[in-house]
Amino acid sequence: MVLKRILFFVVVGLASAATTYTLRTAIAADSPAPSAADLAMKPTDYITKVPKGQIKNPYKESQADIVAQGEHLFLSYGCNGCHGGGGGGGMCPPLTNDVWVYDGDDDTIFRLVTLGSDALQAQGYTRKGRENVVGPMPPFGQIVKSTDDLFKIFAFVRSKYSASADQAYKYGTPDNLK
Repeated sequence: MVLKRILFFVVVGLASAATTYTLRTAIAADSPAPSAADLAMKPTDYITKVPKGQIKNPYKESQADIVAQGEHLFLSYGCNGCHGGGGGGGMCPPLTNDVWVYDGDDDTIFRLVTLGSDALQAQGYTRKGRENVVGPMPPFGQIVKSTDDLFKIFAFVRSKYSASADQAYKYGTPDNLK
């Protein structure tokens, strides 16, 4: 009898997780890809246009040309000054492990880099992960030239995700753990 109850709760839990994952995947899939005009926008303008949770990077870490451009932009905008040349950390958190201070989904990262951590927290975001070195993220939304540049930087960062890190966290906290 106890085994039946445990099995029942396991099945209900798995069904609930699958439904949540499917719903979140469908919502993300319904997010339109950024247009050429969107990609030319300043990141600060883009976040006012796109509802929370709807920003999706059109580039993948498997696109070698995009990753190379993203690496150049990562260095030219000075991201390496705090996060290290390969994103492995420095005076601020590494970008290559499975710890996301706010979360690792495209939307949260885009808003974090654009607004900075103080403004992000003012919009209701809270810290989810902890690192030994966590300085405040300054706002880069007016510094980064375009949404396209920011998306390319993210493709570069994702390409550096450590093989030894938990792969379930590569794009943020897994849906079943939120």
